[in-house]
Amino acid sequence: MIKIKNISKIYNIGSEKLTVLDSVSLDIEKGEFVAIVGPSGSGKSTLMNMIGGLDSPSMGEVIIENQDISKLKDKKMSKFRNEKIGFIFQSFNLEPTLTALENVMMPLVIAGASDKEMKDRAKSVLEDLGMGDRIKHKPTELSGGQRQRVSIARALANDPKIILADEPTGNLDSKSGLAVMEILTDFKRRGYTIVMVTHNMEEAKHADRIIRIKDGKVEV
Repeated sequence: MIKIKNISKIYNIGSEKLTVLDSVSLDIEKGEFVAIVGPSGSGKSTLMNMIGGLDSPSMGEVIIENQDISKLKDKKMSKFRNEKIGFIFQSFNLEPTLTALENVMMPLVIAGASDKEMKDRAKSVLEDLGMGDRIKHKPTELSGGQRQRVSIARALANDPKIILADEPTGNLDSKSGLAVMEILTDFKRRGYTIVMVTHNMEEAKHADRIIRIKDGKVEV
């Protein structure tokens, strides 16, 4: 499903070049749960951003469902992300002025769903994650674990093929973090392809496969 072919990411800083990713190649199968681990600055988050189309490689190809997304223009890339990829962030990235229901509806607004479709789908996903009694609460009225459940619900709103989770438990206590890992494991069983960036090796063990990144390269 995901094929990374010799991607590099190079930044020009003054007269110097900073190589964040260096000729990385890897395949991720449909329905696989993969954990990308490595020290800070290793390039793991940059790699995930390439898969999600949030950044483009300096060279190489990022192929998802036989399409090189690194060549897509902005409008088509935005459409692809909204339809195919769900993002879960460490900092939740919820809109503070919106309720849980309204936050989960946001990808559906972009997709052009009807008002009823948006509300029904958002409510259904929140209920599936045990948040049915919190749909009218704003992020400030929710615990960290609850906010991350809303973030996960938003990621699933458009029923994407791929879930990208960047340090999804980084701002949570251990109990809430374990609950999030159980949710991700459950979604893997449902057939979603999951790519998770983490520094926590215990959490990485929930994945089918661990990919180690160091100094911009995949460790073999």
